[in-house]
Amino acid sequence: MDGILLVDKPKGVTSYDIVRKVKKILNTKTVGHTGTLDPNATGLLPLLINKGTKLSKYLIEHDKTYIATLQLGIKTDTMDSEGRILEEKTVSKEIFKQKNVISILNSFIGVQEQIPPIYSALKINGKKLYEYARKNQKINIADKKRNIEIYSIELKQIDEYNEIIVFKVHCSKGTYIRSLCEDIAVKLGTIGYMKELRRLTVGKFSIEQAIENLSEIENHIISIEEFFNDKYSVYMNENKIKLLLNGVKLNYKEKGILAEKSVDGVYKIYSRKIFIGTGIMENGFIKRDIILKE
Repeated sequence: MDGILLVDKPKGVTSYDIVRKVKKILNTKTVGHTGTLDPNATGLLPLLINKGTKLSKYLIEHDKTYIATLQLGIKTDTMDSEGRILEEKTVSKEIFKQKNVISILNSFIGVQEQIPPIYSALKINGKKLYEYARKNQKINIADKKRNIEIYSIELKQIDEYNEIIVFKVHCSKGTYIRSLCEDIAVKLGTIGYMKELRRLTVGKFSIEQAIENLSEIENHIISIEEFFNDKYSVYMNENKIKLLLNGVKLNYKEKGILAEKSVDGVYKIYSRKIFIGTGIMENGFIKRDIILKE
């Protein structure tokens, strides 16, 4: 059983907790995930099962969509609700004017530099940032800025009584929503932290495809063939398959090979209508990529 399982992660458990449960249910040691969700966050968690782990390179670059709840007037050391309160501040009612909030949110659309949170898994000198933070060790993260992109950001709710703003954001890989929340609060003229987070999409996958009940796993695994259902196919005879498996690059025009197209990219490979795996077409030559059966 190889492929992808989409899980709707509940609050209060780690991404690894979900991985461990799935390993036990499927009786396999090979399960991984793409894009960790903090224990306090919920939503879409793609799990890669057995040879599905080889799909990670196709998922790591994917954009994501979130619903974030920004709590204004309070700053925490972790930038979320799990942290220690560092500062509290009275929030002006002027901040909550809808026109003002929308204008500030829209100002974040585009490419920008972002500093990662000190409580994050980003490594410096072989140690994760949160390891330094937990020991109160100072570490310079200013030079760890990364380019991220906000494709769209949409105001969903203003709760002036509880001093909360809820927004939906579509962003590039590597975007820290905790940092984004704090930056939005500063630009609004106050302080704030990410109170809640829910992930809605990862690339082409959406939360509507995810399951909550892990007992339903076997009926919801997306096969590797399904994952590439939008790719062209190549059909090869057994001799060509053997050469491919041995690492030989094959010209798509060779006898015993039938390719739907000749454009560069990923192709599904079939032998006698049986899905073998995937290959990469480059300049008319096909090389092996993900192979299910050697």
